[in-house]
Amino acid sequence: MLWLAGGTFRMGSDHHYPEEAPSHRVTVDGFWIDRTPVTNRQFKEFVNATGHVTTAQIVPDPKDYPGALPGMIFAGSLVFSPPKRVTNLHDWSQWWSFLKGANWRRPYGPKSNIKDLDDHPVVHVSHADALAYARWAGKDLPTEAEWEFAARGGLEGAEFAWGAEFTPGGVHLANTWQGEFPRQNLNEDGYERTSPVTAFPPNGHGVHDMIGNVWEWTSDWYSQKHEADAPKACCIPENPRGGREEASLDPNQPAIRIPRKVIKGGSHLCAPNYCRRYRPAARHAEPIDTSTSHLGFRCVKRSSR
Repeated sequence: MLWLAGGTFRMGSDHHYPEEAPSHRVTVDGFWIDRTPVTNRQFKEFVNATGHVTTAQIVPDPKDYPGALPGMIFAGSLVFSPPKRVTNLHDWSQWWSFLKGANWRRPYGPKSNIKDLDDHPVVHVSHADALAYARWAGKDLPTEAEWEFAARGGLEGAEFAWGAEFTPGGVHLANTWQGEFPRQNLNEDGYERTSPVTAFPPNGHGVHDMIGNVWEWTSDWYSQKHEADAPKACCIPENPRGGREEASLDPNQPAIRIPRKVIKGGSHLCAPNYCRRYRPAARHAEPIDTSTSHLGFRCVKRSSR
């Protein structure tokens, strides 16, 4: 872990997606943060020590998903697969499928495995799975403010975790998507899926993979926008914990309402034509029971140095 001394910074953005606004000043106390996302090797140690079974490995209780057809109730997780054709970029079901048998050990279905992926970020973990690991390790999940403070690397107002230019000098500094998402992946950064957690340089704080590779869970409940700046300088929020528990309506399952947490950082599936969320200010809502092939986490500790 790395110690970050904390401080006051401008969180969010007024120039990108509406949920990132308004930009506002917040203060966070010093904290320890994992240098990288939690890896398959680390998560395996946790599972071996505790016997933890992830959400994706458990057959859902039909009572929790009223209206779901019996054939839809099985253990699995969301897996990305490039479609042969795309009719509507707003219809993510063309490239995401809830795949039976997909989980952290088998990230792309029953015939896949994590052999040779020990140093890649663990994926297919729900919020409960991430929190269980954090508590076992004597840690916690970061707040959105802590996560964004770490991601900015000490650069006030910079668009990316390393500065103002996405690929300075033509060099890729994060694992994202190059080409026309979701069908054309040029792999110019060297990776089609996840990458080892130290494959790209750290930011100014010495933290790896805050941008791209996998989205990361935070502890904050999602709200549709940030709170505005306090009217007086004396009233900058300290150690904010955003939002409150709110249920989201899944458009594909109208009877199901699922609370959402904030995820940060974007992933290897973020592309200029589809999801420009490979930035510290970017944020997204994720149902707490959901796991995917591009979502992981890292931990923090708030004890004194």
